[in-house]
Amino acid sequence: MYPKLIINLKKLEDNLNACATITKDHGKCSLMIVTKGLCADKEMVKMVAENPNVDFIADSRVKNIAGFADTARANGKKTVLLRIPMHCEVAEVVKYVDLSFNSELSTIRLLNEEAAKVGKVHDILLMIDLGDLREGIFFQNQELIYEAVEEILKMENVNLYGIGVNLTCYGAIIPKNENLSQLVAIARDLEAKYGIKLEMVSGGNSSSIYLVDKGELPEGINNLRLGESFLLGNDTAYETKLPGTVSDGLILQAQIIELKEKPSLPIGEVGVDAFGEKPYYEDRGIMKRAIIGIGKQDTDLGSMTPCDPQVEIMGGSSDHIILDVTHCDREYKVGDIVEFELGYGGMLKTATSPYVEKDYIK
Repeated sequence: MYPKLIINLKKLEDNLNACATITKDHGKCSLMIVTKGLCADKEMVKMVAENPNVDFIADSRVKNIAGFADTARANGKKTVLLRIPMHCEVAEVVKYVDLSFNSELSTIRLLNEEAAKVGKVHDILLMIDLGDLREGIFFQNQELIYEAVEEILKMENVNLYGIGVNLTCYGAIIPKNENLSQLVAIARDLEAKYGIKLEMVSGGNSSSIYLVDKGELPEGINNLRLGESFLLGNDTAYETKLPGTVSDGLILQAQIIELKEKPSLPIGEVGVDAFGEKPYYEDRGIMKRAIIGIGKQDTDLGSMTPCDPQVEIMGGSSDHIILDVTHCDREYKVGDIVEFELGYGGMLKTATSPYVEKDYIK
């Protein structure tokens, strides 16, 4: 059945191993693989869990982690919650998550209380905001960092495993030696001030990996968190392809449900489309237009690239995507399958949609 996402597990594992060479062999960092890009697909998680290069398996959703915690732990991998826990999910976090990212003392107190109830010690990574302005204690507010650390160190059922930063995802701030060196400086300051050893100084995600090849990852950063790098082969700071990786480990297939010649300009007064946007149309004369049975509910049109370079995406609605196949050498017909490589947004929505089947190449 279509639409269908083809997941080539062999290519993804090759990507993972290429990322491990950069991250572990060259960067001397532990490797945290992030599964949320494929909605923690079970076959993908199994492959990741069995790979000896992987140290941690992470996701932003507790529900996803609950689904793979047993698999991860059975293979000696720690589970990690990337998104700061909500108060309402603290019990599940303590149960399924080995290491959670945190920035709010009220949440850390609840984690401590819940861990005490079940006789556990829960590891946390204290997040520091270096200017991307998403989660974390702002790096310039040293006293707030000290206050948080001092209270955490008094807790009996929470362990301060380390500190971390997130860059690029919200503010699009690119990791550099300069800003990541500030994270290392904070770590060393905390260790000296409180007589502790931080196991992890996590220097970001797929936007930080390029620093390894440039020889600019600061000494003291000892962990990177990679999702898009291994799924799509990308360095997300400058959108370059990482050596040894491919971008076609994931292929979206959709079926043509209508194929007709029509004008390129709609007829009548143009208002807004189903998503409240006013579209612009260019007059190209009569077109051969193919409609495929997938839409904006299931994918992101802006991060889909037709595998046939002569196919052009014209637009779409919730359940339809319109393609221009006028100049294609292939004679498309109704029922034919059109294939697409995916960017991050397309991958994320497609993997999450219950209307997209999954098939695997192993």
